[in-house]
This record gives sequence, C-alpha cells and structure tokens, in this order.
Amino acid sequence: MAFATRNRRPPRTLTDEEVARLLKVSGDHREGFRDHMIFSFALGCALRESEIVGLDVGDVTADGRKPRRTLQLRVFKRGGGHSDPSAQRVPLPDATYYKLEKYLKVLPLERHAGHWPARPLFTSRKGGARLSTRAVRELFRKWQTAARFDHLYSFHHLRHTAISNVQRAARDIRVTQKFARHANIGTTTIYEHASDEEVVRAVRRLAS
Repeated sequence: MAFATRNRRPPRTLTDEEVARLLKVSGDHREGFRDHMIFSFALGCALRESEIVGLDVGDVTADGRKPRRTLQLRVFKRGGGHSDPSAQRVPLPDATYYKLEKYLKVLPLERHAGHWPARPLFTSRKGGARLSTRAVRELFRKWQTAARFDHLYSFHHLRHTAISNVQRAARDIRVTQKFARHANIGTTTIYEHASDEEVVRAVRRLAS
C-alpha cells in the first residue's frame, strides 16, 4: 500500500453524544421531522447529501405506506463513471425504518394518483420543490447551532460518522467497505483509524 494511502488523515466524525443531541433537538418537534429523517438516512445508511435529495417516494416504498427494507439507489456517486448500480443497495437499520414509516404517514401524497412514486421524498417547505443539497447543508448548520455544538461539521461528516460506527462495531474492513459502497477497499482503510468517539472515551478516563 502506498505511503500516501497509509498515512491519510482519519475522517472527522461526530461523537455519540453529539449524534444524540442532534437527533433529539430535530426530533422534538413536528416541524423538524423532515430534517430529522434526513439525518437518520445519513447516520443510519451513510447516504451522501446528493443521494438523499435524489430520493423519490417510490424509492423507499412500493405502496406509499410501508417502507422498503432495502433501498436501490438511483442517484449515487459514480467513482470515475464505473460504479456498479447493483452495488448501490442500502439496508435500512430498524431505527430509520420505523421513522420512515411515520414520515410516510405525514407526507401529503395523492395516493390515488399514479404520479406519487416520482414525487421527491424531501421537498422545501415553500412551493414543494425538491430540496437542494445547499438547503441540506444549511439546515444541518442550523440544527447544529440548536444542539449547541462546540464546533460545526460539514454534512459529509455524518457519512464519515456512520461508516466509522460500523467499523467500530464490526471490526471487519470488508463489512465496512460494503456498507460504505466503496469500489476500492483502499478508500475504506482510513476508517481503521481510531474514531473521534474512541478518543473521547479514552481521554475521559485519564487522571487529571
């Protein structure tokens, strides 16, 4: 393995406490549920912001009510244009599944019209247009402030957090690679480094 690959900087990740605060503050009120759902997809499925805003209702449910257990992404990052669409299957963790079930119930779907599967899953509150990646970055910044984070993260750090958590739980780089949907396992090896959460836990036990 090349020196540059072996010595890449570990990804920046949220701590468990920060994740809990973010989900609590966005999930406490009905008007925050859309954003809470977005964070759940990022933290539970490691979806990128472009993949999240690209979701249609038909991507997550066959009947408008019951979520799919596994999503087949239509919009995803193509590494050099050679990514295999069959590898873009994303299992939903139980927490995301049950939240999505509730979210579908509050969506204003015209269930008897044939066009609802192509409706964007996440829309702006003004006009109902598909949410943009810029809007996702802005709402994430807003909720971090509401959760009183000491410093702000970029939205992509949620994906880093999800992948790091899987590596921490599985301790199997092949499992982590499949979860992250990395074509090259070399991309995944940065998650073998200690996560920010592991550092925080170690420091808290220090005598000082």
